Amino acid sequence: MKTGKKNEFLPAKPHVVLTTGEVIRMLRELKGWTQTELAKRCGISATNISLLENNKVEIGKKRVEQMAKAFDIHPAIIMFPEYEGKEIRKAA
Repeated sequence: MKTGKKNEFLPAKPHVVLTTGEVIRMLRELKGWTQTELAKRCGISATNISLLENNKVEIGKKRVEQMAKAFDIHPAIIMFPEYEGKEIRKAA
């Protein structure tokens, strides 16, 4: 959206709400990891990572902590993606 001054624009607001599963997939892909590699790094089976990425199971505190450690990020980035969008982009 353009402001009243010439050549000045307001930044667009994000319109997409991410799920926890989408954040996990995004972080994994930004790191260039397969589900198997993420599984090895965090101690969660590749099957469960797939279920998490597809929002088929709830993540829970222990899994969040394991994944956050593997990604070297704060657990809130995974648990509360709607509040941490900027941090997700920095994590890659």
